[in-house]
Amino acid sequence: MNASRARLYALCLLVGWAAVASGEAPAASDEPTWEDCKVAVAEARALAAEFPPDNLSRYFAERHLHQALAEAGNGEFDECLDMAARASQQVRERRHDLPPGERLRVLKADE
Repeated sequence: MNASRARLYALCLLVGWAAVASGEAPAASDEPTWEDCKVAVAEARALAAEFPPDNLSRYFAERHLHQALAEAGNGEFDECLDMAARASQQVRERRHDLPPGERLRVLKADE
């Protein structure tokens, strides 16, 4: 069994070298990359920046963007794109409004 496995690996290696030598480019991966994540986060951040700093939709979008960058730091670029899409959705579709005179009270880490 080990000899057949070694032959299979050698064959795969040979085919790979032949593809490189013939100038064939490897198939592009459908997996998102860091660049895709940066673009998605920048677009969502630009949408959020259109709102005033005390707007709730912007606040929640910025939380999603923070999580998107955390996911990207972990190498989870598909999750990064998902969180960036959620941030965009916050500012496009989910309009959060507080009644006049009310504010969102965000607790600090030590509270």
